[in-house]
Amino acid sequence: MADAELEEIRRARLAQLQQQGGSRGGPAGQEGGSQDDRKQAESERRAAIMNQILDPAAADRLGRIRLVKESRATDIENRLIMLAQTGQLRQKVTEEQLKELLNAVAENQRKEEEEQKIVITRRKGGWDDDDDLLDL
Repeated sequence: MADAELEEIRRARLAQLQQQGGSRGGPAGQEGGSQDDRKQAESERRAAIMNQILDPAAADRLGRIRLVKESRATDIENRLIMLAQTGQLRQKVTEEQLKELLNAVAENQRKEEEEQKIVITRRKGGWDDDDDLLDL
């Protein structure tokens, strides 16, 4: 997918959102709902981008992942959007490519967890409580 296409989609969506915001009567009555509106607009924007860069089988798999672990699906979406914006995706992502991306992310997380392990080694002889009993 070309950068120009994504930029055009963004501009069209931004214009649509601005038009919807202007027809509601301005920001005076939107204080409580504006954050919800922004979240909804963001999710719609992400869904539109995902529909363009994922084939149906890959989109279905990502939806099932989202049911199990929301954070992992969001992370994968962020990576896919970044790849699309930088022009590294030339065609729609297939289910097999999505599996490869998932495996790469899982491997990176495994490596990070291994690096964070704490090893405790106990000293021998220096702090033994049994020595106190012998002094009686």
